[in-house]
Amino acid sequence: MSIRSVIDATTEAVGADPANAQATVQAQGHLVGPTEVALRSGRHSITVDEPAALGGEDAGASPVNYALVSLASCQAITYRFWAEQLGIALDDVEVKVEADLDLRGFFGLDDDVRAGFGEVRVQVTPKGPESPERYEELARTVDEHCPVLDLFANATPVSTTVAVPAPAA
Repeated sequence: MSIRSVIDATTEAVGADPANAQATVQAQGHLVGPTEVALRSGRHSITVDEPAALGGEDAGASPVNYALVSLASCQAITYRFWAEQLGIALDDVEVKVEADLDLRGFFGLDDDVRAGFGEVRVQVTPKGPESPERYEELARTVDEHCPVLDLFANATPVSTTVAVPAPAA
């Protein structure tokens, strides 16, 4: 299925009923080692772990690595979709994401240091025959529509519940 056909089918379905635009995405997992987590999301199995310096065995990328991978991949995919929407030729797109993390926040060593990233930097290199102005137009549009960039750039309501099991009889 082509990107164009996905865009057209989605546009038609949402035009017929805006409820067709709603989706729920899930992931669930559990600890299988000191810091290793086995997860499932859709049909995909994912292993997350910390490096040895943080008590893990490096069996998978860390949660913060996955956050950056999510941002980089969402940028690349959103570039592809919006290049199609805007009629901009895009042969390839390279995305580099890096972030600063101060572990004092995670370890609770300094309450003035946030637990998450202090700064995230995204570098995108679109490749193709278009003018720099067209790729700048594409970049502005992508930054307005990239779901994972939106998560990084804007506050998102999060609710957490703890399902405490009943004591064993």
